[in-house]
Amino acid sequence: MKNVIAKKPVNAGRRRFMVGAAGLTFAVAAGAPALQQLLVGTAEAATGSVKLNHWVTVFTDGTVAIMSPAAEMGQGSLTALPLIVADEMDADWAKVRIVAAPPDDKLYGNPAFRYLQYTAGSATVTGYFNNLRQFGAQVRYVLLDNAAQHWSVPLAEVVSEPGFAVHPKSGRRLSYGEIAAFAKIPAQAPDVVVTPVDKAQFRLIGKDVPRVDVAGKVNGSAQYSIDVQVPGMVYGAILREPMEGAAPENIDDREALAIDGVLQVVRLKYGVGVIAQNPWAAFKAKKALKVGWSAQATGRGFSNDKGYAQFAAIAGDANIKGVAWETAGDAPATIGKAVTVVEGEYRADYAYHAQMEPLNSVAAVSAAGCEIWCGTQSQTVAVTAVAQALGLPETKIKFNGMLLGGGFGRRGNRDVEFIVDSALLSKAAGKPVKVMWTREDDVHNGRFRPLYVNRIRAGIDDKGRITAWHHRVVSGRVLAFMDPVRYKTAQGRDNIAMRGTELPTYDIPHRLAEGLQQDTGIRTAPLRAIGVGQNSFANEVFMDEVAAKLGVDPVEFRIRQLAGTPLARRAKHAIEEVARMADWGRKRQGRGLGLAYLDYSGTQMAGVAEVSLARDGRIRVHDFWCVIDAGIAVQPDNIVAQTQSSIVYGLGLALTERIDIVDGAVKQSNFYDYHVPRMSDIPNIHIKLVQTRNHPTGAGQMATPLVPSAIANALFQLTGVRLRQQPLLPERVLHAMAEAGVSLA
Repeated sequence: MKNVIAKKPVNAGRRRFMVGAAGLTFAVAAGAPALQQLLVGTAEAATGSVKLNHWVTVFTDGTVAIMSPAAEMGQGSLTALPLIVADEMDADWAKVRIVAAPPDDKLYGNPAFRYLQYTAGSATVTGYFNNLRQFGAQVRYVLLDNAAQHWSVPLAEVVSEPGFAVHPKSGRRLSYGEIAAFAKIPAQAPDVVVTPVDKAQFRLIGKDVPRVDVAGKVNGSAQYSIDVQVPGMVYGAILREPMEGAAPENIDDREALAIDGVLQVVRLKYGVGVIAQNPWAAFKAKKALKVGWSAQATGRGFSNDKGYAQFAAIAGDANIKGVAWETAGDAPATIGKAVTVVEGEYRADYAYHAQMEPLNSVAAVSAAGCEIWCGTQSQTVAVTAVAQALGLPETKIKFNGMLLGGGFGRRGNRDVEFIVDSALLSKAAGKPVKVMWTREDDVHNGRFRPLYVNRIRAGIDDKGRITAWHHRVVSGRVLAFMDPVRYKTAQGRDNIAMRGTELPTYDIPHRLAEGLQQDTGIRTAPLRAIGVGQNSFANEVFMDEVAAKLGVDPVEFRIRQLAGTPLARRAKHAIEEVARMADWGRKRQGRGLGLAYLDYSGTQMAGVAEVSLARDGRIRVHDFWCVIDAGIAVQPDNIVAQTQSSIVYGLGLALTERIDIVDGAVKQSNFYDYHVPRMSDIPNIHIKLVQTRNHPTGAGQMATPLVPSAIANALFQLTGVRLRQQPLLPERVLHAMAEAGVSLA
């Protein structure tokens, strides 16, 4: 039972964020809604004649419809965000129905992304949490206030139970559905108190409430855009430019048009489209096209080996200054005076997103405008891109957001070319068109985690403490490619490439992290864990190297370096707890243990890998222990599941996954030459979730960066050999051991 919410003096800050042109974005409606348990699409499409309000509608049958503004790609946002609202408004979860919000940055934008409706960076719950709690409290206040007026009793005497307003003195009760029959919605949102996080007693938050999308995924009823069927629909495939910036100069489509079922070949600025009666005819015709491409390709002449040579030279040249990312004190000068100086260079190959569902989209262009069905991490960007491609106002684009079969950054922001493909081919065909990329299309035309060379130098004092840390990051540019407008306002600071260089919990008084991003002409994008995946690999392997040089145990050394802040105390607990879980001090025969720690946007993570080494250089991970402290756990079981997923994803990046660029083009084609983990590769995974009353932080990708670092450090404990490049391929292991004169025997 929740007490009545007290009013506060009106202020113009965050507490009144729900006030807009329509007043409080909350509504009541008569009748039963035409809603299913899970609806993915616009509110208008989902509800038929019933018009939902912007965030919450309470119906007279007691149903509560709550909008979910984030894309659902397996991370649980579709459940988590409405759960926050439902908890604060004290709704009966059994009566809650969830509707995917339509694209609208002003109404549904994430505060963590400058109010852009964008799902990425494990920033959904942490970004929306405060606002949704506030809104839920406002809705509850309005419901209870209406009940108080109906009973002619003071509001202070009215409390709530799940789905009910209750007057304990008289024993009277009204369901939220009954209140909806007579409720009046104020023109201005009430200013109410939301209980501080550290004292909150949640009813739904922090409990293992089942995700609403899982049942449909198990029984096959869940709808992805690849499942969409529209009357009169045909199929499209695109032969895209072999490298960024090329364009078709001459097209021989005679063989393609001769294939049974092929309807049309369409010249595009960036490739050639085929429209056919079925997808197999479209794919076959795409292969039959003979296209001559222009020489104006941005990445022509660039290859991995050339990139590494260039990047390493830049990283090692102190005369080339980078753009400062994190600065404290004077790191270069302090290192120059240090008792001991340690330095290391770390590298990472290009990596592919490898999402389960290849890119696809359905579009229907007509005189009325364009309707699209797609799974995207950036709903409003997709609408804008389609409108611009067709030369239409955005009001003429109707968006149907579908479930995503994985995103990992590949379906976000500028990465909406597959949606534009469907719109352009539909316009050409005069019919609805479903465009599907094959896995080969997805690999060849991917946008990758860029090539990295990290160089770190540290100064150590006579007590064995790190006093200065200088981290230089040379990589392909990401932000400048994926979001040029945002990059201009960032003053050259590439937040995608540079994240993870920060050391917020370590007591290192002099720090400098600087970025030297290069324009290679190769397509790039955020990949699960963004720059943290490589930058923290450099940090944590280097930290291990410093500990080894000083002869200090890796666990003890990290704890020594921690500051005395509350965040550092949480870090200490995570490190000590994962060491306890792994039985860190016990010697293993033929196996090594490696530790990695990470503060990822406030989430405290620590991991330990146990590995062995085969004679052919293959690393086998037997167990992986992980502790995660992400503050308030809105969905605890889901955080554990996401952490398991994140570890498996990190395993592939650590051991096998790499993209080779040769003369600007991608060498790999499919999973036979881009190796993701198989079931037989997965270690025993042990997760401990530490729940605290801190503001919730991210969980979806946080463990991924731990894995390569922990494995590399475990290999060192086992063999005494350091590997400083991801992935840790067998040939790299054998080469490093041969150079060190270490035998596998």
